[in-house]
Amino acid sequence: MRFVQLSSMFSAALMAGALLTVPTVAPGVTPVASAYDCPDVEVIFARGTSEPPGVGRVGRALIDSLRQQTSKKVDEYAVNYPAGRLQLGGGDGANDVIRRVKAAADVCPDTQLVLGGYSQGASVIDIVTGTQVGGISWGSQLPANLADQVVAVVAFGNPAVRTGGPISQQSALFGSKALDLCNPGDPICHEGPGNEWTDHTDGYIPALTSQAANFVAGRLRSPGPAPEPEPMVR
Repeated sequence: MRFVQLSSMFSAALMAGALLTVPTVAPGVTPVASAYDCPDVEVIFARGTSEPPGVGRVGRALIDSLRQQTSKKVDEYAVNYPAGRLQLGGGDGANDVIRRVKAAADVCPDTQLVLGGYSQGASVIDIVTGTQVGGISWGSQLPANLADQVVAVVAFGNPAVRTGGPISQQSALFGSKALDLCNPGDPICHEGPGNEWTDHTDGYIPALTSQAANFVAGRLRSPGPAPEPEPMVR
């Protein structure tokens, strides 16, 4: 009997210790903003091929430039997907974007969302916005009822530009709020002679990321007018 009691006490102590030491958010996972700390703007960005987890070089330059161009609080979310050379993770990335947008809509309905991607990350945004690449639609598109919370879409080095058309032309939901930027000479998005691979890897920072940030800043909504005070009843 004493052994059973000691065993039970030991198990309870282990459980209590586990509850105290297990983090509330897994390492490396960006938590969804709470209802008490919702940013004015969140940039959801998908990095390019073989870049380490995060928003990538182009995403970082875009976000830093946007923060300089607006007084609004700008948070960021790095799309969680395997940006490998075989480029088989686009569907996973699209699903992660959709999950993030849904979570923001539930918890932070007033947060303005910006979708962005570079290179393979731009293909992730193609899927989310229903933009065909080479005439093919694949993966999950963002539901139409969530589209209004997305105020801007920006893509850099998007392969869809030369294999079907940019997001601004193809996407019924997001075309009017989208900007596709292709550095001249980038073989991923530019068709013609004189293309160089360095125009894809090194040609977007800082000029085109600053241009995109200016586009996004111009699309951010200002807060609505304050409600009229209730008349005093005497």
